[in-house]
Amino acid sequence: MSDVVTQDSLNEFMKQLIGSYPFLTRAVAIFLPFLEAFLPILPVTVLATVNAAIFGLWEGFLYSWVGSVLGSYLLFMFVRFLGRFRFLAFLHKRPRIESSLKWIEKQGFGPLFIMYCIPFVPSSLINVVAGLSSINNFYFLLALALGKSVMLLTMSYIGSDLMSFIEHPLKLVIVVLATVLVWIIGKKLEKRMHQHDE
Repeated sequence: MSDVVTQDSLNEFMKQLIGSYPFLTRAVAIFLPFLEAFLPILPVTVLATVNAAIFGLWEGFLYSWVGSVLGSYLLFMFVRFLGRFRFLAFLHKRPRIESSLKWIEKQGFGPLFIMYCIPFVPSSLINVVAGLSSINNFYFLLALALGKSVMLLTMSYIGSDLMSFIEHPLKLVIVVLATVLVWIIGKKLEKRMHQHDE
């Protein structure tokens, strides 16, 4: 009984907080995932789950997605800009970074999309390596936006109704199928863009 009261009290407190500071709470909900692109110590999976628990599935997902995609793309562009200067040349000489760069440049959309779909892969590292590579800006943004949407929607889905997700494993199957579908669509878009470039 006390647990129910505590949960109800917490929900009521969150509603009052959002009602009293609508702009501030939403700004924080966007800013923290944005910051995670630069500081991998911040767990974006937890942030997305909390956002969904506070704002609901779709609104919470939107705030997490906008913040995370903006932050990641800004870091990518910043590294790409700095990559023009010689003081970053030493990074290309490291075997692991060089092999990662070649892999991303060769495979394009596919590996980036998969990595962004995986919840516990630090996106800041992916952003930096992609920024140092010669991958097309639009290909990167496409993989980022779609991959992050799958991962963050999954976390938001869990956060918005954790007990339901545990009790009904069929929901997990739906999430996996959605991931495969988005990946197929992304690969087809990439193929069309390659044909257009040629």
